[in-house]
Amino acid sequence: MKNAIAIRGLRKDYGAFRLEDVSFDVPGGAIVGLIGENGAGKSTTIKCILNLIRRDGGEIALLERDNIADERQVKQDIGVVLDESTFHDTLRPADVEAILRRLYRTWDRALFAAYLEKFGLPRNKLIKEFSRGMKMKLSIAAALAHRPRLLILDEATSGLDPVVRDEILDEFLGFIADEDHAVLLSSHITSDLEKVADYIVYLHRGRVALQGAKDELLDTYGRLACTKADLAAVDPALLAGSRVGQFGCEALVKNRREFCRRYPGLTVDPVTLDEIMVLTQKGEESK
Repeated sequence: MKNAIAIRGLRKDYGAFRLEDVSFDVPGGAIVGLIGENGAGKSTTIKCILNLIRRDGGEIALLERDNIADERQVKQDIGVVLDESTFHDTLRPADVEAILRRLYRTWDRALFAAYLEKFGLPRNKLIKEFSRGMKMKLSIAAALAHRPRLLILDEATSGLDPVVRDEILDEFLGFIADEDHAVLLSSHITSDLEKVADYIVYLHRGRVALQGAKDELLDTYGRLACTKADLAAVDPALLAGSRVGQFGCEALVKNRREFCRRYPGLTVDPVTLDEIMVLTQKGEESK
């Protein structure tokens, strides 16, 4: 599988908000992290991918098939987990299975039972008695039990404690061990993406502000902490954004090696995805 998801020129206009010319791929055997501030367009993008809302333009291919023309067939091969449990509180995991096994041709009862045991989920306990972590584990178990090739996850780890998040992230890493599988993971918790993502797509105000291989982005970009005078002396073409504080300045350096060659007296530190996102946004806002 070349690309599990291929998006070209995606557009959606709500009037007050527009998704404009969004293009990116989710390669087979990879986890792609989708980041951005609230209202950046992450959930809108995912809803367009799943055809929960109709796009105004562009093309979306899922597992090399059109997401609208081949919707029924392609959704048999997709597992979806949203930020809130979609299962009614009066149901039990056994009820969830009874419903979903009728929807998915490849539903695996033994695999679902194995996930319930692995995650410590009682089969006959009401979902309303589950913790948020338990509900999310149930959603993931249900998403994986029909053996999908593609997982699409919208804030699946938000609000969970670090131990549960780590357990769930390990499941995603195990899922893509087969290169015929792929994951699109939207998350505000960028430290999770730094751990598991192969590629990053950063949406800002409905547009792709930045994308690339995670390791390359973290290796190429850097964080400059300096005085106002130092910042004023730096060629702005080398910076992707900056902010000035009461006690100093910080800036996002586009290329650490080039910057250090030209300004050996200034120190550039490694950068996090949070810092890339925040400082890129500051740079865009200052234009």
